[in-house]
Amino acid sequence: MEQFIQLENFSKIIPYAQLFRQGMLVTILLSLFTVVIGFCIALVLALMRMSNVCPLRSLGLDQNGHLREGGFLVLVSKFNPLSFIATAYVEILRSTPVIVQIFIIYYGVFGLIRLPSFQMFGFIKFDRFFPGVVALGMNSGAYLCEIIRAGIQSIDGGQTEAARSLGLSQAQNLRYIILPQALKNILPAIANEFVVIIKESAITYTIGVQDIMSAVNAVKGATFVIVEPLLVATAVYFCLCFPTSKIIAYFERRMSHGDKR
Repeated sequence: MEQFIQLENFSKIIPYAQLFRQGMLVTILLSLFTVVIGFCIALVLALMRMSNVCPLRSLGLDQNGHLREGGFLVLVSKFNPLSFIATAYVEILRSTPVIVQIFIIYYGVFGLIRLPSFQMFGFIKFDRFFPGVVALGMNSGAYLCEIIRAGIQSIDGGQTEAARSLGLSQAQNLRYIILPQALKNILPAIANEFVVIIKESAITYTIGVQDIMSAVNAVKGATFVIVEPLLVATAVYFCLCFPTSKIIAYFERRMSHGDKR
């Protein structure tokens, strides 16, 4: 049976407006927690990728302590396990579908870990919400890693030399000099990632998270109306993403004006 848009079908959705309001709140919370978790993961991954930890560096030296000119041992001496792990994580998560990652986290990981079963705000099921946040956060961390790494590497190396001349340690240099400037440069990209996550969070309804798409399925099952709930969901996502993107663009322009002084 073909589905046509009918105005009277929108009246059937009105009794379920509360579901869409709850779904909107869940979507916003999903996005906020995902960005926070993703940023923390990405910061660690970026530092791992830029690290210079080579435990087998001594294999690249000959008996006299000089660097070998080439060969297998030189390649092994340059192996950085931290960078390798971070690179593998980023490439794997960026090269696989989000829905597959969500299913692996929900059924594979949290199927073995028994989460407490309670409801946040009276309607958000924690045992569904938390795995969704973890899966999205891990995926977002893989993308934010490259953004943060590019932001850190964009800082002039002379500032690091100046920090060393002042007696600052590497950790102090990173905390007080490099990261504040890098965060300013990548803040628009991180904010844009928040908008992307708002849209991508729709996939979590497949594991029972009560987001906007979950409300659409509930309305569809109760009223047998399909197109109209999807249009309402589209409008809700638009109302979340469009103003957010404009606010981001505004602050990005303000920040760029400050750099041109």
